[in-house]
Amino acid sequence: MRIAVDISLYPLDADYVPPIKSFIERLNRQPGLRVATNAMSTQISGEHERVFAALAAETATTFAGDARAVFVMKVLGGQPT
Repeated sequence: MRIAVDISLYPLDADYVPPIKSFIERLNRQPGLRVATNAMSTQISGEHERVFAALAAETATTFAGDARAVFVMKVLGGQPT
């Protein structure tokens, strides 16, 4: 089943741009995903298991850093192939 996720990252740090860029770059290296960005969020689409595996890995990497961060996600299921 294909899904789409709209995700925004809010690093709780004055220097917030580098963690956002790093997160997006890591997502772009994940195989089998379509990643599109705009000024407000990043949209990720692909097979359900692949999308959530990538999100699990990359959110964990972000949370493992020194700064705290908030992710806001919306998930759309049943996306046509």
